[in-house]
Amino acid sequence: MKNDLRERREAAGMSQADLAAAVDVTRQTINAIERERYDPSLELAFQLAAHFECRIEDIFTPE
Repeated sequence: MKNDLRERREAAGMSQADLAAAVDVTRQTINAIERERYDPSLELAFQLAAHFECRIEDIFTPE
């Protein structure tokens, strides 16, 4: 699944570790999502969208 998580995180001035702590996952999970090697669970997708105050589909786009 394509996503713009990295761009959103960097625009917010956050490190992967910062975002991981904010949504209670590991930095490696954030890295894997940003590299599109891992699709987040629906719960995590909702957490990420809530963190960036947007909709899930604003971050993630099906390929």
